[in-house]
Amino acid sequence: MFALAQVDFNKKPDDDLGNVKDEYQEHFFEALKQKGIENYERAVEALQKCLEIDNTKPVIYFELGKNYNQLKNFGAAEDALKKAISMQPDNEWFLDELYDVYYRQDDVDNAIKTVKQLVKYHPDYKMDLATLYIKKEKFNTALRVLDELDQELGTNDLRDQMRNSIYNKTGDAKDRIDNLKARISANPNNENNHLQLIYRYSQTGKTKKAFEAAKELLRIKPDSKLVHLALYKFYLDGDEVDKAVASMKLVLNTPEIDGQVKSKVLQDFVKFVEKNPQYQKDLIEATDNVDTEKNSESLSNLGAYYSKTGDKQKALKNYKEALRKNPSDFKLLRDVILIQIELKNYEQALTDTNSALELYPAQPILYLLNGVSNINLSQPQKAIENLEMGLDFLVENPQMERDFYLQLSQAYKLVNNNAKSRTFAKKAEAIKVQQ
Repeated sequence: MFALAQVDFNKKPDDDLGNVKDEYQEHFFEALKQKGIENYERAVEALQKCLEIDNTKPVIYFELGKNYNQLKNFGAAEDALKKAISMQPDNEWFLDELYDVYYRQDDVDNAIKTVKQLVKYHPDYKMDLATLYIKKEKFNTALRVLDELDQELGTNDLRDQMRNSIYNKTGDAKDRIDNLKARISANPNNENNHLQLIYRYSQTGKTKKAFEAAKELLRIKPDSKLVHLALYKFYLDGDEVDKAVASMKLVLNTPEIDGQVKSKVLQDFVKFVEKNPQYQKDLIEATDNVDTEKNSESLSNLGAYYSKTGDKQKALKNYKEALRKNPSDFKLLRDVILIQIELKNYEQALTDTNSALELYPAQPILYLLNGVSNINLSQPQKAIENLEMGLDFLVENPQMERDFYLQLSQAYKLVNNNAKSRTFAKKAEAIKVQQ
């Protein structure tokens, strides 16, 4: 008790060490606070005060580097971070920040050097390394890095995209094909590698090899559906018609295959049947079974096919289904109305043209079809109004202009205005339309 009574608690320590420590921490936390509110210059000022008190701590140089990096003072950032790394060479965070400094300056050479060090700590940086090599156009080195990653982690889509990007830039189809063949040898059951090989052979004009690769995939995986996307074309080219038809039918009835892809196959099927009508039954069978899978384009193609073959009811059915999937498609709207008129469904044609004109009020063909519908519904005055309105939108289309005049001649005749009827008939006759 005697001893305590002699201590003056209000007196500062003689060596002032307590104050130094408190001041250092105060500046350090002030720096963190200023960085947190993105006031990087104030953060730098606080960190410089820390250095004046104690310049032996690598974390201060690291924080300085980060703040200078944000201020785009890249030279100062590099110097500070290199100092931090010299004091603590194995710190991944210091190296990562230095990498960011180089990356932001597009300093690829120094970025590569830094990432090579980072790879020791985390293999994920290998992807960055491959990207940097591609940027530097060191394509073979980049491919070696990608190969290493594939061996360590297995293949993935992103690395395949990078690899294909390299092959596209170098134009080296042989390397690409050799890589796929090596992958197939290592894992014969990987369907995607087989499909890629078929595609690459086809792309380089090696059709025979592509066909062989497709048959090989079918041998290994007899239940493969995707291989038939290639096989049907090879069968058609080789005049193996029945096999081609079977492949097309299989593709169209496979739910896993994308609708856009099916649409292209259906287009080919339709063209084939136009030249080989004896296979129409197969086309109908294939398409009737996949109503729910067909997209608007596929249905439109079928509508066009049935329209050409004279089956207007089936054409209308497919056009209307296509329109339900894509209600604002102008071509579909027009085709549906044209078929309605051909089938003499004038009331429905009139309803459809009125709806279509709300979407496309400047399309002259819609006014013409509206006029035709009104004439056939014995509403000549409405026909005249719409036909004359449609003429205002007509630009350099002699065939359609002639059709407008013929319809106006007929409409005026129905209202007993024979003079105007003859005038429009003469106008129509005066237009010479190339056949």
